[in-house]
Amino acid sequence: MPAKSLAHQQVQTAMDHAAARAKAATGGKNANYIPYLANIDSSLFGLSVCLVDGTCLSLGDAARPFGVESISKVFTAALILKQLGPETVRQKIGADATGLPFNSIMAIILENHSPSTPLVNAGAISACSLVEPTGNSDAKWAAILQNFEDLCGSPVSLIDELYRSESATNFDNRSIAWLLRDYGRIYDDVDLSLDLYTRQCSLAVTAEQLAHAAATIANGGVSPTDGREILSADLARKLTSLICTVGFYQSTGDWLYRTGIPAKSGVGGGILSVVPGVMGIGAFAPPLDAAGNSVRGQEAVAALGEELGLNVFQG
Repeated sequence: MPAKSLAHQQVQTAMDHAAARAKAATGGKNANYIPYLANIDSSLFGLSVCLVDGTCLSLGDAARPFGVESISKVFTAALILKQLGPETVRQKIGADATGLPFNSIMAIILENHSPSTPLVNAGAISACSLVEPTGNSDAKWAAILQNFEDLCGSPVSLIDELYRSESATNFDNRSIAWLLRDYGRIYDDVDLSLDLYTRQCSLAVTAEQLAHAAATIANGGVSPTDGREILSADLARKLTSLICTVGFYQSTGDWLYRTGIPAKSGVGGGILSVVPGVMGIGAFAPPLDAAGNSVRGQEAVAALGEELGLNVFQG
């Protein structure tokens, strides 16, 4: 969509309306297959907007840290796009939607032994194996962490209890990692790559940080708050296309049809939404729908889009 200018008060009013609509939404439940997430207060709700002019507006629990989970895939996709280039990423992982759940093993088989995209579990584990330098867990983790902080515009930290909880229960991901190894789609040590993926999912972020990261992508890869180039404009476009195609897993098509807003969810209850040339949106509310997407977060982002005209497909 073309860049557009929005008055700050207009955005704040729309956020208030979106929050009211989101809080009235019912249904969903916390992710219960990860014990740590099951115990998060399900009434929490936060919403943050970061405009490409650097203005950031927040309400509710937008400054409350939570587990980033699958939204971490966006960050590591950005990292390997920078390190290796978009064509290498497409060849080694892929850039195609699966139309299946985020942890699908069948998707790997149906896609001719390919992880399909960096934004599902298989592709994200493969992405962690591609992070440079090969074979050095500490250096890889340092690169992942630095990339997170560059996009978020502020420090992030590991939720150790979540990391331990995930490490003890990630049986599906272990199966996925070794299947990918068998198909030649893991490019470093299997256990090292899986551990990096589990760790990145266990980082604490806030809705405000997600909004800043999304605004950086929306701003052609340039941080809206300090003017640093974090990604090239071309890579920001490539990353947005990945978010468009698989950000809400098997619900992605329905979401994009209804809202026209590229967005990526995580089972910690977060949503990162990119409106190119306009803003980034971060939302947080733990209860999830059947596909693993925040129920109230979706309502908030959809309401903002309707009131502010954020559909990326409109002229």
